[in-house]
Amino acid sequence: MFTHNKYAELKNAEITCLDYSADMLEQAKKRFENDGITNISAIEGSVEALPFEDNTFDIVLCMNGFHVFPNKNRAILETLRVLKKGGKLISCFYIEGQSKKTDMLVNNYLVKKGWFTPPFYNRISVQTTFGEIYEIKHFHVRGSMVYFCAIKK
Repeated sequence: MFTHNKYAELKNAEITCLDYSADMLEQAKKRFENDGITNISAIEGSVEALPFEDNTFDIVLCMNGFHVFPNKNRAILETLRVLKKGGKLISCFYIEGQSKKTDMLVNNYLVKKGWFTPPFYNRISVQTTFGEIYEIKHFHVRGSMVYFCAIKK
């Protein structure tokens, strides 16, 4: 079962969830409610056009997103825009070139279903692309997933 204990520890934080799927937001709200977490707001929207002022957030958590976003460059610029200087982007997502089986599954099934959107990053392009505008920390790859924390310069 999914728990939000890590969020319960952030009682003084304002936590904002954004997703383009109303269904996913409803599921998240129910899970937070079940865990007694009330300092959450849920907004339907696109990471490619975030409905927030510049320099709003201390942390942007983007889990399993960049392999889905149609305009990845716009998503990167939007997350950068809403982060405060010194803010953290914490992210994980699929990268190509780590596993032939996974790449085949992604390209022959997940892309065709519309669940993943090419082009995809690889290990080097993540470091290059994000490294131009962030100081990358805690970078690691496990299987076909990259995990990292990046600090806004």
